[in-house]
Amino acid sequence: MTVRVGTRGSALALTQTGHVADALRAVAGLGEADVELVTVRTDGDRLTGSLASLGGAGVFVAALREAVLDGRCDVAVHSLKDIPTAEAPGLTVAAVPPREDPRDVLCAAEGRTLDDLPEGAKVGTGSPRRAAQLLATRPDLQVVDIRGNVGTRLGRVPGLGDGPGDLDAVVL
Repeated sequence: MTVRVGTRGSALALTQTGHVADALRAVAGLGEADVELVTVRTDGDRLTGSLASLGGAGVFVAALREAVLDGRCDVAVHSLKDIPTAEAPGLTVAAVPPREDPRDVLCAAEGRTLDDLPEGAKVGTGSPRRAAQLLATRPDLQVVDIRGNVGTRLGRVPGLGDGPGDLDAVVL
């Protein structure tokens, strides 16, 4: 019997799902070939608007839910912060693995800290909570709504990856 585990295709999602697959193998006594990762492309991956304009974080979950309900996957793994709080008929949150380090991180060129950023610095985040925290601490900042995987976001900061380098920092 093969357990098909649905996941988004980003490097972060695949890494997290790989950890869950390893735990599933260990708990259920399954072999390497008994757990298959199934990549599911979501509306959140395809569409480019802000999360608020797309209807919130649920845009990343709908396709994974559908994949389980229509039998393409047996289970799905997704970040708990993006799962809508409303129940989904026919589905349940079956497990929540131990949480890794929950802290946010400011990624800026030359190892700058939040205090070191120049007045009016442009800081990217995709989280309204993080934006509010940034502005509460540094009201002078220009907070920019960003999307994308970790590599794409880091590329928005000069010297931290391939990308436009149009921001002074990003918060992940």
